[in-house]
Amino acid sequence: ILSDNQDYLSVLKKAVSKQRLGTDISVFIVTESYILQGDILVPKTTNKNADPCVLKGCLWPKHGRYVTVPYDISDSYSKTFSQEERKIILGGLQSFELTTCIRFVPHSNKYRDYIHFEPKNGCLSSVGRQDGGQFISLEKPRCLSLRTIQHEVLHALGFNHEQSRSDRDEHVEILFENIKKENNFRKVKTNNLGTPYDFTSIMEYGKYAFSKNKLPTIVAKSNPKYDWGRATKMSTNDITRVNRLYGCCE
Repeated sequence: ILSDNQDYLSVLKKAVSKQRLGTDISVFIVTESYILQGDILVPKTTNKNADPCVLKGCLWPKHGRYVTVPYDISDSYSKTFSQEERKIILGGLQSFELTTCIRFVPHSNKYRDYIHFEPKNGCLSSVGRQDGGQFISLEKPRCLSLRTIQHEVLHALGFNHEQSRSDRDEHVEILFENIKKENNFRKVKTNNLGTPYDFTSIMEYGKYAFSKNKLPTIVAKSNPKYDWGRATKMSTNDITRVNRLYGCCE
């Protein structure tokens, strides 16, 4: 879900240590960025207790009917991946074009801000458009799937994890005693765009995400036995949110 703060993405390198910041925020430290909630990157200079993304500067520009998102794909994919795997990334981008007004265009010098797909460590992205360009890390081979590409691109478009949304306590219980210390499930003040909490969202963690003891970390209040987290593509609500956020129906 879109947050009211903004994350920034910097150079991705191997996590080298851990640090605990604030009341309930545990993060990995990379050379230029922190990793929150498993796959969200925030530079060390950012206020770790916030990730603003309501300012227009964090959204990608809309020209007429379409939102333009420049991108390029690292040459490393050509060297270390088959062409078929490059097609998976392009297929993930195309899935947005088929259902929303987002249009991905090859990066050129006329675009300052763009997404650079790179096979770094992990499946990682920042939240919202970043000044001067940003990475989406799709590590080989585990991050090269439609669901992961859609998930990370949704972060880059301005969306947070489902279980972080502002009204999550009405729908789920977070069992912090079962969560690994280096991960956090902090709640974010979000604009939920008039859509319900969605267990089928591609942005929703599974019931056992980051468990340290094989016990659930997220429990549905309506049915504690309910299991989820097997989404393979964007849900109807995911698509609706993109279209509402970017005014695709206007």
